[in-house]
Parts: sequence; C-alpha cells; structure tokens
Amino acid sequence: MAQIRVERLQKSFGDFAAVKGSTFAVRDGEFFCLLGPSGCGKTTTLRMIAGLELPTSGAILLDGEDVTLKRASERDIAMVFQLFALYPHMNVRRNISYPLLNIGTPKALIKSKVEEAARILRIEHLLDKSVSGLSGGDRQRVALGRAIVREPKAFMMDEPLGALDAEFRHVMCGELRALHNRLKATTVYVTHDQLEAMAMADTIAIMNHGIIEQLAPPQEIYDTPASMFVADFIGSPPMNFLPFRGSVRSGATTIFAAGTRIAIPAAREDCAEGELILGVRPEHVLFSDASKLKGEVYGTEYLGTTQIVTVKSEKATLKARLPADIAIRIGEIVGLDFKPQKLSVFEAASGRAIRTALHEVSRHG
Repeated sequence: MAQIRVERLQKSFGDFAAVKGSTFAVRDGEFFCLLGPSGCGKTTTLRMIAGLELPTSGAILLDGEDVTLKRASERDIAMVFQLFALYPHMNVRRNISYPLLNIGTPKALIKSKVEEAARILRIEHLLDKSVSGLSGGDRQRVALGRAIVREPKAFMMDEPLGALDAEFRHVMCGELRALHNRLKATTVYVTHDQLEAMAMADTIAIMNHGIIEQLAPPQEIYDTPASMFVADFIGSPPMNFLPFRGSVRSGATTIFAAGTRIAIPAAREDCAEGELILGVRPEHVLFSDASKLKGEVYGTEYLGTTQIVTVKSEKATLKARLPADIAIRIGEIVGLDFKPQKLSVFEAASGRAIRTALHEVSRHG
C-alpha cells in the first residue's frame, strides 16, 4: 500500500477558494476520513489526491514521489463513488473484471482475482447475475470488488454509502471497516456523515470552508474539539454552549459563569478578559438540587435507554442526556451541574478552544 502526503494544497475556482492550504499525511494502511458539511472542500481535496483535479498550488506525494501533476491513470489509485458507476449491460463478473481486462491481464489471473474479491465481499453467488437486478448494498459491493481487483496503492472513496438507506449504511459501515482491516489498504474516505467517520476512521480531518479545523483520532475530536465548529458538528445532540464574560489564566481550575463558579479542567494557557463560551456535552450535564444554575424543563425526547431533556436557563438552552427511568416533568425547575473534567472553553470571537488538561489527557492518555 502507500503513504500519502499533502502539502499546502490549494484549489481555487476563479475567485472562490475551495481548499485553502491543507497539509496532512495519511499513513500506510490508515483509514483516513475527510469529514465536513457540503461545500467544505473535502471532495475537491479527494479529487486532487486522485488526480481528477489539478491543484492551484501545493504538492501531493505518494510514497515520497511527487505526483501533483500526474494523470489519475499514472497514480495507481482506485476510486469508489457514491453513484456506483457500474455497466448495466454486464453481469457482476464482467463489471469486477473490467479494469483487468482493460490492461490485458491473462484470463486465468482475472478469474482468480475476481473470485477472490467476490469471496472477500461475500458476493460469490452473484457473479453471473445482472447488476441491474441487485440491491443498493450489493451494487456497492460490486463497485468495491472492481476497485479491489486492481490491488492499487490506495483507495479513494467519495460518499460511497450516500445512496443507501440508513439501515444498509449501518451494515456497510461495519463491512467496510472489516474489509479495510483485512486488506490493510490505505484509504481516504469522504463523508458528511459524522457517524460513518466516527465508526470507521483511524484519523479524521474535519473541514470547514476549505480549511482543516481539526486533524485527530475520533475520540480526541469528540472529547476535545479544537473549535466551536467542530464541537457543534460532532455529536448528536451537539455540544451545549453557555456564554459568559471573563478571563482564564494558565493553571485556572474554575470559571465564573451564569452567576456561579464552575470547575473546569486546568487551563494550559492564558486568555484575556472577553466573551467566552463554556462547552459541555449533553451526557455531561447533571441535575442537582444544590446547583445555583437553574433552568426550566422545556421538552423531553425518549430514546429507549436514555432521554434527551431540553432545559432553558437564563443564559442558554441546554440539552442533557439522562437515563430513561428518571422522571422528568415539562415545566419543572431543575438545578444544572456539569462533570468538571469534561468541559471545554472557547473564545467567542474566534471560536478557538482554550487548551486545558483535558486536551493533554485525550491526546496522551
């Protein structure tokens, strides 16, 4: 397989900058995910790595070789798209074997490679069937099979599960990750679906308006978001934001917000007096009669083992994830408390996270 390195990659379409100086590396055998909302630059980045778009500036290295200006056909990279791009007049076997037929691979080798790919994907029984009669999940397996038989240096996958319904996407997430573990294939995967990224990726690059906001393993991104954008984009429900005015000094373990003192992970940098934001995940919101921070229960959402409770306080509307067996009444006044070692603090103007001990635990612990 291959290592991929992207250096100061830039892509502009006229006056619009789709990708703004991205730099990152994909390790050999890594499942690397580009995640973000529509229009953030993730697919453009993927297409530049694959050779389907030329960058405005920057460099792309494949196993140390500069391939920035090479054609897609010269990069030994296989693409899998959201739309399966199968040949409807060919059966499954012919669709999978097409890349090998194109380069004149001997028939005996084609047969063994196609059957091996079909065995890996558990579609041996479909080899002689027409692709037009297959389910969406099976068509995606055929598209994956066509990529696998090439034995490329790397796989590029652009929203490959986007055309499937929710149930199939969940199943295919598990199958794709299992396939990756089996093949040890370097994979760059584009999606706007955080659940896909969190379930499959070794490393996630979260993009926003052409910029990589955070590059880290899934747990680090969830526990210690680098910005308010990341905190809001990742998590369902997303992180709660509680505005306050104050300052933070290196070593500080409390802040004064919403009329009460709140414990936070020890700050690792100074932040001057100004508008700040306290961030807390719904599962880290607690109900406490002793808390000075009060709110009114506005709504509940039953989720089986848990419930999402919406509480309106004077400063913000917060969501709490609580056990389903806790009795909650609409209109009830409750005290709100937070798990102190799970909180984030952001600068309101820049959206940047203030570094705390939690970041160091997440990165190294």
